[in-house]
Amino acid sequence: MVAAVACGLEAVTKNGREGCNAFMRTLFLLLATAFALHAADAPLKAGAATSNITPPIGMTIVGNFAPQPISKHVHDELHVRCLALDDGKTKLVFAVVDNLHLARDVWDEAKKKLEADTGIPASHMMFSATHTHSSVSAINNKEAGFDYRSLVISRVVDGVKRALNNLVPARIAWGTGKLPQWVGNRRWILKEGVTNPNPFGGEDRAVMNPSSMLIPRMEGPAGPTNPEVYCLSLQTPDGDQIALLANYWLHYVGGVPREDLSADYFGEFCRRIEQSLGAPCVGLLANGPCGDVNSNDYSGKTPAVNYKPYEKIKVVAGDLAQEVLRVRKTLKHQDWVPLQAAASDVELAVRRPTPEMVKWAEGVLAKPKDATPVHRLEQPYAERVMEVKRAKPDTIQAYIQAFRIGDLGITSIPFEVFTETGLEIKAKSPFKDTFTIELANGANGYLPTPPQHS
Repeated sequence: MVAAVACGLEAVTKNGREGCNAFMRTLFLLLATAFALHAADAPLKAGAATSNITPPIGMTIVGNFAPQPISKHVHDELHVRCLALDDGKTKLVFAVVDNLHLARDVWDEAKKKLEADTGIPASHMMFSATHTHSSVSAINNKEAGFDYRSLVISRVVDGVKRALNNLVPARIAWGTGKLPQWVGNRRWILKEGVTNPNPFGGEDRAVMNPSSMLIPRMEGPAGPTNPEVYCLSLQTPDGDQIALLANYWLHYVGGVPREDLSADYFGEFCRRIEQSLGAPCVGLLANGPCGDVNSNDYSGKTPAVNYKPYEKIKVVAGDLAQEVLRVRKTLKHQDWVPLQAAASDVELAVRRPTPEMVKWAEGVLAKPKDATPVHRLEQPYAERVMEVKRAKPDTIQAYIQAFRIGDLGITSIPFEVFTETGLEIKAKSPFKDTFTIELANGANGYLPTPPQHS
């Protein structure tokens, strides 16, 4: 079951199990609500657009532990990619931003502007970040007098408005393919009695991104992966491609020089789709539940490859685009489907670090700067412990959402969730087909499953 625990957060209930059940009940209640039907009285319409959100060179790149580098080069432009759907009564809007993550207040400000200008309810807008680790922060960033947060908000608003302006009669289809070779669980359980040092000065039986030396001592992956690729296709009645939205449950790929800005494989995938299908098609890639997944195989069965910068991004994006384009050719497009949306807040409480953890963090931070660390990541972990200790307020509102597009259900969660969570949503969904978009409408950190805490 899904634990309502994320980056030190847990549900406001008597215990974790109740919090888990309450979280899931709320989500599936939304799915059931979105299952209502209404008849067609106008043609289905779709429109898409992109807006450039590339920040200026010289800002801090986020996505890695300190020291965080200053950007010196733009390898490829960052974008917000927007898709609007209209069944004659209901409009749904997607926006996917090339960024590590965006806080809820950023999304809410964009939605408030759009709701005032277009009349579309905020609950009908599903906005998410791709999770590229080669972007700059848009949460509260005014480096060198440049307000990147405001730029992103304005470009999201512009992009959605342009997608709405581009609405034309459309046909719709969706389906799934498989790309198993690029999803590997990055958390592995060690054999009984074997442990590995963690950043808090203790020992863990689980290790993330294990080294080749640990392979003989590993029992197996800590969770499942999902090889499926989800594809939503919008075409004109004449067969011209309007947009192609994909959903793949894989973290960023990386292999980007530290001082480069890049949309990672998300941007490369979209470029390949657009090049293959031609203008005015817009490609979108929304990230799925992949908090414990990356593109590496730690089983020891796959030979290691030393990729050049951006080489692996191109390989992964190329394979993904090829599979999505293959699936697209098999789809049977429909002239109309009903659209519905539902959303709700789930209250979560901040889980504070223990006194022992605070004491450890204070000790780490008091060390001389030239002291040899016990663990290479102890400094950033100690800083985060103290941040959580001081965090206000004591509760947050996590915004969860569901779209219904015909017999397709699309859910969103403002966390980096583990694949197991997404598979559970899919298994319990009342829809024939369901996929989940993570880091949507907010960014509340990781949401691991209960077994991972031990």
